[in-house]
Amino acid sequence: MPRHVAVIMDGNGRWAKQHGLARALGHKQGVNTLHEITETAARLGIGYLTMYAFSTENWNRPQDEIDALMALLVSTIATETPTLMKNNVRLLTIGDMQRLPQDVRTKIENCKQQTAANTGLNLVIALSYSARWEITEAARQLATAVANGQLLPQDINEQRISDALTTHAIPDPDLLIRTSGELRISNFLLWQLAYSELWFTDKLWPDFTADDFCNALRDYQKRERRFGKTSEQLKNN
Repeated sequence: MPRHVAVIMDGNGRWAKQHGLARALGHKQGVNTLHEITETAARLGIGYLTMYAFSTENWNRPQDEIDALMALLVSTIATETPTLMKNNVRLLTIGDMQRLPQDVRTKIENCKQQTAANTGLNLVIALSYSARWEITEAARQLATAVANGQLLPQDINEQRISDALTTHAIPDPDLLIRTSGELRISNFLLWQLAYSELWFTDKLWPDFTADDFCNALRDYQKRERRFGKTSEQLKNN
């Protein structure tokens, strides 16, 4: 079983268009899928589930869609907090949270505080997030440390870069799932996905089910993760 599964929840808008609905209703339906997958991951004992909910590029979408997404985020957090508590799920976030409206940040922080002591699944929501933003922020942080004499350039290594990322307390994903048939990573966890297994499906996110999630896990379990080594080395170890 993977310790950490990351998911690019793609296809809400296309699902709404196929059903003759407003895009906002596609996002609302996607929340139901998020609820189902979170409960499934918690039940299976997965340690971390990271969901790509809103990218920094999404701020370029029409303002009415952004407003609808922010309102949906507030209402979802309010209604889902009791469920997270029931399932022993802890909420975490990654991303440029300062760009979010104040009411959204308040709801998120309240939920994070309420679930902080939970010891089951860690549900990580990526909001106002992009990997290039994250890596740029890490580079700026390390450069400042060097400028202040707190760090020598030759001491910068992979571990120091990892420690400067917003995911520093989270293990790298073992498996990345992307819905909707798109075959790209879309600026998501570029550093962390270096050796992750990738799994794609044509299903749009609102149509994605717990069975689909389990199929991805079963496919993952059939794969050999070599991390640059040979199969013979793994067998000998």
